[in-house]
Order: sequence, then structure tokens, then C-alpha cells
Amino acid sequence: MSGPLAGIKVIEIGALIAAPFAARLMAEFGADVIKVEAPGDGDPIRKWRKLHNGTSLWWYLQSRNKRSIALNLKSADGIAIVKRLLEDADVLIENMKPGALEKLGLGWDVLHALNPKLTMVRISGYGQTGPYKDRPGFGAIGEAMGGIRYTTGEAGGVPARVGVSLGDSLASLHAVMGALMSVLRVKTGQGDGQVVDVSLVESVFNLMESLVPEYDLLGHVRERSGGALPGIAPSNTYPTRDGAYVVIAGNSNPIYKRLMAVIGRQDLADDPQFAQNDGRAAQAALIDAAIAGWTSRHPIEHVLAELEAADVPAGRIYSVADIVADPHYQARDMILRHTLPDGVEVAMPGIVPKLSDTPGAVRWQGPALGEHTDAVLAQLGMTAADIARLRADGAVQ
Repeated sequence: MSGPLAGIKVIEIGALIAAPFAARLMAEFGADVIKVEAPGDGDPIRKWRKLHNGTSLWWYLQSRNKRSIALNLKSADGIAIVKRLLEDADVLIENMKPGALEKLGLGWDVLHALNPKLTMVRISGYGQTGPYKDRPGFGAIGEAMGGIRYTTGEAGGVPARVGVSLGDSLASLHAVMGALMSVLRVKTGQGDGQVVDVSLVESVFNLMESLVPEYDLLGHVRERSGGALPGIAPSNTYPTRDGAYVVIAGNSNPIYKRLMAVIGRQDLADDPQFAQNDGRAAQAALIDAAIAGWTSRHPIEHVLAELEAADVPAGRIYSVADIVADPHYQARDMILRHTLPDGVEVAMPGIVPKLSDTPGAVRWQGPALGEHTDAVLAQLGMTAADIARLRADGAVQ
């Protein structure tokens, strides 16, 4: 392994999205991630979304650079192997229901005594404490109760879902951040490992800007506003003549004046009531109508060219087809091509962030269930006979 996290050992006891995505991010930057899966079907994401020859394309992305070991955690031998793996691990990432690992004999007290340097990252719907901790929670519920769904959708319309599993992904990012802070503490000799408690609800809530003080001090409840950015103007989504949509952010004072010049509305640029954002926000509908009147008369490429020439931030709303074909994505290595086990080549997203000296890398795609079981057990000092016995007993696959 190479990368900034080379030498960091991560054990993933997780399924579907939040914990696996967090572990994937660490694996991309060199961590040795061993994914513990249940014998039989393994992680359900192997069958989620679109399949290719019976395996999810999402799986190949979500589990790249990981090693898969299939363990029966209902067996004493399976639990014993997990403990062996954790004896020298740096991080455990899990997203089981609170209390589930405790029932398996893998609670924090046990693991901290086993390995004081271990960081235990726990991702759940509501966190490990509080009155809701025992409720089941998925990313969609986190989005609902974290506040983002209430503010997403057309004005006066039904609360809408963002088109991806946003709640889970936000929890993953917070999990990685917490894991790295804890590992840094250990590696610099400042203390032992600790529990990183990540809630899906709180991960979404953490992005909700000034929602709380606006409500507490002003009694303001931010509502759905479609493509607009309430209180910041102009910033919205506008139609073009050829049926495309462009997002324009003209919300700083100098950019606003340049934008008005582009659309031929010098009167709005010079009006003193629009010199600052608060004045523009008070009449955002009027300004948006003027901008939409201009964009709707021109095709998208003309709109973008004019705005770029005037140094006004703007972008076409991309579909996945637009993304894959875009030369900037390609130049930034954000579209990588890899070969699946059957020899078929497929495009996959690249790695974020870009590190100049120790960049991340894709070493292999998501593995077959239990593909690395024998190798991992051999690293623990087990013989071929030991592994055969475990397999015969149903402890491993």
C-alpha cells in the first residue's frame, strides 16, 4: 500500500452505505481496509441499483481497494477472529444498530481493553445516546429529521429528496474526519483511542447553515424555494432557449453589476437600492425575472460564453452524460476506466481530494465475497488446516 494512510489498519463491520463509504475513502488513500461480511450474501449493496452479471456496479466502486473476509459473527470462532483482527488495528468502522456489537461481545469496553490504541467509529441513525438511539435509522430519515428535506423542493410543494443518498454520505465524511482526528491524537502520543459517535441526523443538521439562529432570534423558518437561494440574490436556476438550465450566482456586488451589464439591464445595475445584497434579496423576484428574460432568449452555449467572458459564475446543470463527456472532468482524472472481473472496461469516478505528493489511487475494484479470507487468516498465523476447520465449522467462507 502507498498513500498518506499507508500503515493504517481499518476493520469495517458495516453494510450498505455510511460505514462502507467512509472505509472506501480511507482505502483510497492507502489504509489497509479489511471488510467483514456475513457468509452467504455478504453486503446487501452487492445487489443494489444497476447490476452487471449479477453484481452491483455500485459495489465495485464502494468497495474498491478493500479486502473482503467472510465471517460468521454468530459463531464463537468468528468473534474470536474479529478480536484477533482488532488487536493491532487503528480503526474500527461500524454502522450496526446501537447495542448490536455489545450483544456480540464487541462493545467498546471489551475492545478498548483489547487494544487501547483503537479508534471505534460508530455510525447510527441518532447516535449512541439520547431517547431515539434505539430507533432504526437510514440516511433518508437523517435527511428528513436533519432539516434538509424540509428546505428542498419547489416553493409550496412537497419536500423533495436529493437524487443520491446524501444523509449516508454526509455521515461518512464526518466519520472519516473524526477517525483521522482520533488517529492523529494516538499517533502523536496525546492519548489512547476513543469512540467517534456519528449520527446520520446530526451529520445532515451540521450543514444547515444559520437555520437555528434565524429561527431562535427572528422566528424565521426557512422554507422550500426551488432553485433559488433565499436571502442571497441573484442566485437561481434559469431556463435557456434550447431547453437547458443554467445556474447563475451573481450575488456579490461587483459580480451583480457585471451580470446586469451582460443582460442589458444597466438600470438595475445602477439602481442604489440594489447596491447591496439585502436590497437585492428584498426584490429577488424582479431581478430573477430580468435574468430569466435574457437566458430564455438564447441557447445554453451562448449564455455560458457571455457569462464566462464577463467573469460571472455560471454552470449548466449536468446529467451524468454531460459529466462523463466533460473535458475538465477528464483532465482532472475524475473519470477513470477500470476492468471488471469479466474483462469488461467501465468508467468509475476518480478520487477526491487531490493531494500533490501522496495522491490516492484505485488498486482494485470491489472484491468477491470472502476473496481475501484465506490471506487475512494466514496473516493472523493460521495454517491451511486451521482455515479448513473454520470453513468446515461454518465460521468463515
